[in-house]
Amino acid sequence: MGYRELSVPDAFELAPTSHTDDRGVFLEWFSRIRFEQETGHRLPLAQANWSVSRRGVVRGIHFADVPPGQGKYVTCPSGAVLDVVVDLRVGSPTFGAWDGVRLDDERRNAVYVAEGLGHAFLALSDRATMVYLCSEPYAPAREHGVHPLDPDLAIDWPSADDVVMSPRDATAPSLRAMQEAGRLPSWEACRLLYAQRR
Repeated sequence: MGYRELSVPDAFELAPTSHTDDRGVFLEWFSRIRFEQETGHRLPLAQANWSVSRRGVVRGIHFADVPPGQGKYVTCPSGAVLDVVVDLRVGSPTFGAWDGVRLDDERRNAVYVAEGLGHAFLALSDRATMVYLCSEPYAPAREHGVHPLDPDLAIDWPSADDVVMSPRDATAPSLRAMQEAGRLPSWEACRLLYAQRR
């Protein structure tokens, strides 16, 4: 399994080694020990989520208050998505930057999104299934969003004119509005949380 840190610090792409023979394919898509060694992060498993989206659906940009935040380890076992990580940590050297990774059922890769980072994806196939391992359970009072088409973020979504969003995502505030309202996590709070979990 290969690990690569994205241009947004504390986000990683993980490429598993697939073992193929006449029966099919076998792969290890998560190893706690290897994950901790390669990323320096811990991912205590609190919840596992599954979503199915049709082509053109954008989900996100979602994040949770820090602490406790919600780290996510995501993969696309069926179909294909553009998975996007956004640095929402006020004070981070890469605040407002984003990086995208194609996740699909051929490469079988995954992305880790540390607490304090925003996460979103766009379904590229007719049907795309996403599976998430989460460090904290869903808690609506501490879950927030930033509009995925915020022009200040300038995320390069394929077919951005034809995206389908939930009402929550379609009415999410901009990054600037969330920053001005004091609703974004701080770089310092995230660094402290990461250090406590090591």
